[in-house]
Amino acid sequence: MLNVLSLGAGVQSSTLALMAAHGEIEPMPDCAIFADTGDEPKDVYEWLKWLETQLPFQVHHVSQGVISQDSLKLKTAKNGNIYTYVEIPAHLSDAVDKKKAGIQRRVCTQDYKINPIRKKLRDLVGLTRVTKNTPILVSQWIGISTDEAVRTKPSRDRWIENRWPLIEKNINRQECLSWLKNNGYPTAPRSACVYCPFHNDNEWLRIKTTDPEGFQKAVNFEKQYQVTLSKTTLMGSRIPYFHRSRVPLDEVDFDPNRDQFDMFDHECEGMCGV
Repeated sequence: MLNVLSLGAGVQSSTLALMAAHGEIEPMPDCAIFADTGDEPKDVYEWLKWLETQLPFQVHHVSQGVISQDSLKLKTAKNGNIYTYVEIPAHLSDAVDKKKAGIQRRVCTQDYKINPIRKKLRDLVGLTRVTKNTPILVSQWIGISTDEAVRTKPSRDRWIENRWPLIEKNINRQECLSWLKNNGYPTAPRSACVYCPFHNDNEWLRIKTTDPEGFQKAVNFEKQYQVTLSKTTLMGSRIPYFHRSRVPLDEVDFDPNRDQFDMFDHECEGMCGV
């Protein structure tokens, strides 16, 4: 059985990795895998570079591409409909009816995290063909804590068994932060694409204040994404926004006291934000 840690380089997965390095979670992982979307905040990449020096096991980097670049590419189906290469779960507003128009499908996690990690796992175990008799070959560790237990989902692959060691040890996110502090480590960042529509106001405000370059990237990308989607055939009069108020990012008055409903709780694969 190959023990592999899915490393998002956020608070929970980083704590999980360091706890394993301390021998507090067993067995020692054979390796970790970081799926790079190309759009993480700069502090995540800086943290990951440091974190790798603290771990006694290898961290593999995998990537399907850069989401913010791929989502601006258009493709034409055989029936003539025009689509974007990848969808981001942006909040939609109808420009004609002046009302909320739902949220786009979230396929970025599947395409840019789940699939690249699965491909790497297949390579690591030498799996070329899956049959009904294929045994469990991989124990995939995912850094979900007790306060986000709703995000735990079994693997869709018969040869992968998901494991949530933080939940096994009854540890929540705040206790992860305390563990890092008590063991002399700096505070890990939040791992998620800099423009992720699932950010709450606290996170948007943090990015705007501490990473103005990253925030400007999100502002620019939102405008580019709106132009790109206007060229597709199925959007109609709907306009995508990255903040759930459906106001352009550079015009939003972020309020840290506003309802802090965490949309990551509804992230279908439990692979983002950890």
